[in-house]
Amino acid sequence: MSKALKFERIAFVAGPAPEAQRALAQFTAAYGNCTPQEADVIVALGGDGLMLQTLHDNMHSNRPIYGMHRGTVGFLMNEFSPDGLRERLEAAQVTVINPLLMRATDVTGEVHVHHAINEVALFRQTHQAARLRILIDGRERMAELIADGVMVATPAGSTAYNLSAQGPILPINAALLALTPICPFRPRRWRGALLPDSARVAIDVLEYAKRPVAAVADHDEARDVTRVEVASDKSIAMRMLFDPGHSLEERIIGEQFGY
Repeated sequence: MSKALKFERIAFVAGPAPEAQRALAQFTAAYGNCTPQEADVIVALGGDGLMLQTLHDNMHSNRPIYGMHRGTVGFLMNEFSPDGLRERLEAAQVTVINPLLMRATDVTGEVHVHHAINEVALFRQTHQAARLRILIDGRERMAELIADGVMVATPAGSTAYNLSAQGPILPINAALLALTPICPFRPRRWRGALLPDSARVAIDVLEYAKRPVAAVADHDEARDVTRVEVASDKSIAMRMLFDPGHSLEERIIGEQFGY
């Protein structure tokens, strides 16, 4: 969906790579720079790691974020060009994404609360596989999953780690979450499940003393967890801006056809 926006004040953030820092200096000289708190729009110069960090840092600001690829992986970024930035911002299409909210309880009873834009993943911490119990909306759906772990991925994150674990690619506007096992041993042929994004997922760690498990929401980790609860947080809506014809929706569709 296209929407005309006015972007007078621009905040630039950049990754540490030399090309990102050069772009930052170039854009700052041409457009000035203000803090994200004062800006009408935030322009991120780097790769997908910087974009995820920028989204996390500004999750509650309601400011749109436009990325330009000046890093390694640029799936979430627009192509870099030093010219016509304001015109590109005005013409950009808006994609709204909701993060996941993770509540992970560890062996001491402490609850770790973090948001994830891509996925919440549980991993074994030692050489032994994890034993996990999965409940959806309070109903047990899998009494025991023996695996390296399991993840809950958003549509925005479905082409990242989820895809590497053989999970499904989700259209960006799909009201779905992907529940994907990581190297499952039992049930051997279980490939995961598609869930409505209203689902509340709870994962109990069985034998947590013998088979410790860590939970990670994007880059925030909680170790030695006993239970992890995951749900889409509809109270937060982040706006990402993409050039016409290069929207996140189009890129995700392209991934399904191998280009």
